[in-house]
Amino acid sequence: MTGKLRCRAIAVGVTVALALTGCGASDDTASTAGNSNGLEKTTIKVGHLPIPDPVGIYIAQTKGFFKEEGLTVEPEIITGGAAAIPQIENGALDIAQTNYVSTFVAVEQGKKIKLIADMYQAAPNTFNIMVPKDSPIKTVADLKGKTVLVNNLNNIGQLAVTTQLKVAGLTAEDVKFVEKPFPDMGNAINSGQADAGWLTEPFITATQSQLGFRKLADTMTGQTADFPIAGWMVSDEWAAKNPKTMAAFQRAIAKAQALASGDRKEIETALPTYTAIKADVASVITLGVYPSELSANRLQKVADVMLEYGYLKNAIDVNSIIVSPPSQ
Repeated sequence: MTGKLRCRAIAVGVTVALALTGCGASDDTASTAGNSNGLEKTTIKVGHLPIPDPVGIYIAQTKGFFKEEGLTVEPEIITGGAAAIPQIENGALDIAQTNYVSTFVAVEQGKKIKLIADMYQAAPNTFNIMVPKDSPIKTVADLKGKTVLVNNLNNIGQLAVTTQLKVAGLTAEDVKFVEKPFPDMGNAINSGQADAGWLTEPFITATQSQLGFRKLADTMTGQTADFPIAGWMVSDEWAAKNPKTMAAFQRAIAKAQALASGDRKEIETALPTYTAIKADVASVITLGVYPSELSANRLQKVADVMLEYGYLKNAIDVNSIIVSPPSQ
């Protein structure tokens, strides 16, 4: 399911904010149900970013999918998948959002983490290189010698831009990558701190409507077409100790992902409840795909592209990182 961007001015701020307090309040009924289901844990803390990718967790909350499984889920805001790994390791979080590039880098570094569910996959115009309307930069080749903002260095953004540089006959060394949070990129570029930025929604729509930016290139084409972006991770130890709880989460989130992929309205309704994306913005931003199953074949593509561009030193078999839900 891909939402198509429709051009219209949106004079509202869409800087992503913290999730609303109380979204994951404890529920005694759910805990009781969990005990009867034999879950190792009935209340779990789940870390995520306040962006469209993890909308499934809020759909599952609203629709009662977690409660049906005997789970009480307490969402907590994180700054990124890499930053969440220590919280997963020390038990501060049970489950957390992660992007796959961060995951595979961490695994190569010896981190003991597992992927238990898919979350978000790129679609056309969901991750674009944006420039000011009057910028002299007209093609990706024009980025030579320029400064490009990404939200994290040596991660999915830099990798995605680098694949487009290759098509244009350039390498990553031909541009200067600078780290900047998504909400700050538009103003930073306008003030001359950089020439272009790698943006996702809702910031693509925001910079277009508020600052007059234009798309230079869709970075999810060619090698990165339909690129898997993010999923849910746990520690190896947690997966081993909580197999029933993990399976309950997997079932509930799969139902929510299926609902998201089949009905955009469910996403539009959920987004304003945990982000600062207003309803009118939610109705027009371009959305990616919400897979219901974690596919090793699709994720292997990410690891292989990372190896090609030097983000990994050795090949990774993603089957060794995935924990599939038990057959019903």
